[in-house]
Amino acid sequence: MRVIVTEHAKKRLRDIRQDNITLADIIDAAQKIPGFIPTATRFRGFLSQSGRMFDIVAKDIPTGRLVITVIGK
Repeated sequence: MRVIVTEHAKKRLRDIRQDNITLADIIDAAQKIPGFIPTATRFRGFLSQSGRMFDIVAKDIPTGRLVITVIGK
């Protein structure tokens, strides 16, 4: 499945709250979500390679899975 990360989500990765969360972590998390996501939904409890917990908001669009934002814990 193709994962598209919005510019907003990429920008959020530069914030202190999302420190140590990489683009690869986000793509991996989005690919692990099973099924079809028709509306923007928050998925909780992902773990980055560095051990940082984070949530993502994603939805499925015709071209792939869109990651709208990232929320670090």
